[in-house]
Amino acid sequence: MQTLGWREWGALPDLGITAIKMKVDTGARTSCLHAFKLEPFNKDGENWLRIWVHPEQDSNREHMCEAKIHDQREVTDSGGHTELRYVIKSKLKVGDFYDDVELTLTNRDSMKFRMLLGRQAMRGVFLVDPDASYLQGVLS
Repeated sequence: MQTLGWREWGALPDLGITAIKMKVDTGARTSCLHAFKLEPFNKDGENWLRIWVHPEQDSNREHMCEAKIHDQREVTDSGGHTELRYVIKSKLKVGDFYDDVELTLTNRDSMKFRMLLGRQAMRGVFLVDPDASYLQGVLS
């Protein structure tokens, strides 16, 4: 089993995101990705999203990607606010881990981390050392 620190670098190759800083959040059930603009569209009879992301903290650099809509769910954030969010699936690369994870999408412009890694993605794969950071290496 791999050990993660409280923050790690990851990549979402299906979305063209080669490096994103994640907060490892065992309090969050599902992982969450920052998206400041969403545009639903139909592709070959299926529901898809165009997703605009600021993948870097403290940067307004925009990245647009597309993903098939997996689901829509009500999610309650740490402040107790409930929001209906789109859910997509994407490959996640962290250290030696490379597998599909579910990601809810919401605007995280006011948050320090552009992505939260939730416990569903970590279950059975990772242990968390809350005193450590970037145990799986630094991507750039």
